[in-house]
Amino acid sequence: MIEWIHLLLEVIAIACVFLGMTIVLMMMYVVVKRIRVLTKRREDIKMSKEAREGVTFNDVFMFMIAVPLVLLWVGFAGFVIHSGLGKPEVLDNIEAYTTLIAILGGPALLIIKDALDVWKQEQAEKTAFYKIKAQAVIDYNDAVLKQAQDVESKAQDQEHKMESKK
Repeated sequence: MIEWIHLLLEVIAIACVFLGMTIVLMMMYVVVKRIRVLTKRREDIKMSKEAREGVTFNDVFMFMIAVPLVLLWVGFAGFVIHSGLGKPEVLDNIEAYTTLIAILGGPALLIIKDALDVWKQEQAEKTAFYKIKAQAVIDYNDAVLKQAQDVESKAQDQEHKMESKK
């Protein structure tokens, strides 16, 4: 039984190493991408480009890092519960399993909370961009309407002037 726990811990450690490497590589990619954007474009162009992006780093992070980590955490907890119902030896080592679930759960919850905060902020920025864009369209339509009214008013004034000269 102890060898099985050691094997499971080794597999989890290897999975964490791969997750860590993936996180580091993705963060390096984002830093390089941000530096390129900052050196090439002004702030307003950058904002409109980000608002038009379909898939962002945070979306990729959520689906490649956070979701598998949560699934691993929930899956292992479910496995322990399922095994505990059928095998009494699992209940004898429940403290080791609980510790392993806590070890996986602590970082998983922190990462997920941070990722969700960043994702919420990104969504708020997109929403703010769309609000500004909608206000710009409303202002443009108002200006076009006002201009059309001014043109019509001046045309009527000109027509009255021409009639009064006759």
